[in-house]
Amino acid sequence: MERVQKPFKKIIVTIDGPAGAGKTTISKLLADKLGYRYLDTGALYRAVAVAATDRGIAVDDDLALESLCRDMVIDLRSSADGLRVLVNQDDVTGRLRTPQISMMASAVSARSVVRRFLLTVQRQLGEQKGVVAEGRDMGTVVFPQAEAKFFLDADPHIRARRRHEELIVQKGERPSLESVEKQMLQRDHNDSTRSLAPLQPAEDAVRIDSTHLTLDQVIHQMLDYIEQIQ
Repeated sequence: MERVQKPFKKIIVTIDGPAGAGKTTISKLLADKLGYRYLDTGALYRAVAVAATDRGIAVDDDLALESLCRDMVIDLRSSADGLRVLVNQDDVTGRLRTPQISMMASAVSARSVVRRFLLTVQRQLGEQKGVVAEGRDMGTVVFPQAEAKFFLDADPHIRARRRHEELIVQKGERPSLESVEKQMLQRDHNDSTRSLAPLQPAEDAVRIDSTHLTLDQVIHQMLDYIEQIQ
């Protein structure tokens, strides 16, 4: 049965979790259902990763990263094709989810100079509320005061398969499933063991395992919770 669309008051909703758990798709669908803005914070880190790669900046060169961030203007724009990400007016959307940039984004996200820069950007984007923010530390660091927090996870093999299919269908790339899973597990390890804002559920987050759930079932659970706290 189709859910009856009800007006929702503006709150901040965070969806954290590892790669391949379905955060991006779920966040977009949930934002649409709520009439909220979608904030892909992972795209911000990937944008920094693209810019750092283009400049040949080493991951541990904090002075160069700080200079890079100081000169960067990141613009998130909605379009008929979805969210577009511009860095200094250059559209880098098509490069954001390549394996190289994924690993680079994981590395630069552990640098305090990058996190400080993007923390300010993210909080400014969430000031007016009415936003679904997707990432890895949305509920723990960026928006600890968020009214609704979710941590979305799934079996690593399922996540790798989803990511593999995404690369083939959306990007036209054909990496092996084994290589995708290996990179994903390495990124999981990097993100969850870093000392600065590690990937972990907020204490008050609702945890959802999407391994055996459809998109509609995940959205239904989230909407039910959000309706309860309205």
